[in-house]
Amino acid sequence: MSHHLVEARDVVFVYPDGQSALRGVSFVIHHGESVAIIGGNGAGKSTLLLHLNGVLTPTSGQVRIGDFPITRENLAEVRRTVGMIFQDPDDQLFMPTVFDDVAFGLGHQGLAAQDIGARVEQALATVGAGHLGERPPYRLSGGEKRAVAIAGVLAMLPSILVMDEPSSGLDPAARRRVINLLAGFAHTKVIATHDLDLVLDLCSRVLVMHQGVIEADGTPAEIFANTDLLERCNLEMPLSYQRR
Repeated sequence: MSHHLVEARDVVFVYPDGQSALRGVSFVIHHGESVAIIGGNGAGKSTLLLHLNGVLTPTSGQVRIGDFPITRENLAEVRRTVGMIFQDPDDQLFMPTVFDDVAFGLGHQGLAAQDIGARVEQALATVGAGHLGERPPYRLSGGEKRAVAIAGVLAMLPSILVMDEPSSGLDPAARRRVINLLAGFAHTKVIATHDLDLVLDLCSRVLVMHQGVIEADGTPAEIFANTDLLERCNLEMPLSYQRR
């Protein structure tokens, strides 16, 4: 599967209770881009992310990874290409040990035990968590859980990382470690976040969502200079801008 773009074509999504979450979302993200999706609560950010690896299916419209629409038939390949990191790491950590959690997805790829072990060790080392392999996930701090959740995705060797609020609930030191970690990845990154200073650190492009549509698409400097846009979309300038 080609992995050189993520594309949404007029994506509409309506929940079973009739709530309209996405109302015609379209964009193209090219390989290697680092893109933030920002907006107030209820803007549709998390719903959109769940479409990018097939957790949700559009009511109408289409999501494409490379040259292929996301369908039931290619869902396994899509999920190898697009690694999803959820807002709450506890949604991803459920095995008895950290090692088992990071190895979980690899067990379905038919790899030999030796190869799985090497992948797990490399992924844990990448996030600075090599010493945590035998620990039960419930004994980890919030920052450690976040790192291990990222390791579990990295072990699958995805080309695209999709992250929902990667800095949520972290203390300042753990937040900085996660930012530094993500800054070192060459993957395509799609990050939904309320942490606008993180956007400045990691992203070269920003999509602003409001009431289920893309209100603006530009560089961080362009977006954060538009005070009318920020106010309309229930956003404020990053704290680092406010101190200037």
